[in-house]
Amino acid sequence: MTANRIIEIALDHFAENGYEGASLAHIAEQVGIKTPSIYAHFKSKDDLFLRVIEQAIHDELKLLREFCERNRDNTVQHQLFELIAQYKDRYDNDNSVKFLLRMMFFPPVSLQALVMEHINAYLDKMEQMLVTVFERGMERAEVAQLDVGTVTASFMCLLDGVLVEMLLGGPVRFKKRLDASWKIYWLSLTP
Repeated sequence: MTANRIIEIALDHFAENGYEGASLAHIAEQVGIKTPSIYAHFKSKDDLFLRVIEQAIHDELKLLREFCERNRDNTVQHQLFELIAQYKDRYDNDNSVKFLLRMMFFPPVSLQALVMEHINAYLDKMEQMLVTVFERGMERAEVAQLDVGTVTASFMCLLDGVLVEMLLGGPVRFKKRLDASWKIYWLSLTP
C-alpha cells in the first residue's frame, strides 16, 4: 500500500519537476512518511523513478487498449485522429501522460539507456495495437491496401512529431501542425 502511494506521489513530483528537481524528502513528506522509509520500498531514487516509468507505461497501455476497444466500430480515420487529439487534453490534465511524454523525449541523462529500454518496449506494444486498427481498416476498405507495418510506422512518426510540437511549441502550434500534417497523412492512405 505505501509503495503504491509513494509511486503515485513520486509520479506527480517527477512530472512537475523532472528527475533532477524531484526531492525524495518532499515525496516522503507528502506521503506522510520519513525520507528513510522510502528505502524500505525502493533501493534508490533511480529505482523509484524506474518503477514510476513502469507504472505510467502500464497505465498508458491499459488506456490505449480501452480506447481501441471503445472506438472499434468508428472509422480508422476517426480513431487515429482522436488518439492524437486526446493527448493534448490528457497532457494538460493527467500527470501520468505529462511524465511519460517528457521522459520519452527528455529522459534523465544518467538513466537514458534504461528509460529508453522501457519506452521502446512501450512504443512497440503501442505499434502492435495500432497494426490491428489498420488491418481492420484495410478489411473495411477505409485504408488503401498498403504494407501495414509501413503505414503503422508512419503513423507513429506523425504522432511523435505532433507530440514534440505540443511539448515545445504549445497548444496553438500543436493544433496547427496536427491539422496540416493530418490532412496530408490521411490523403496518402485513402483508397
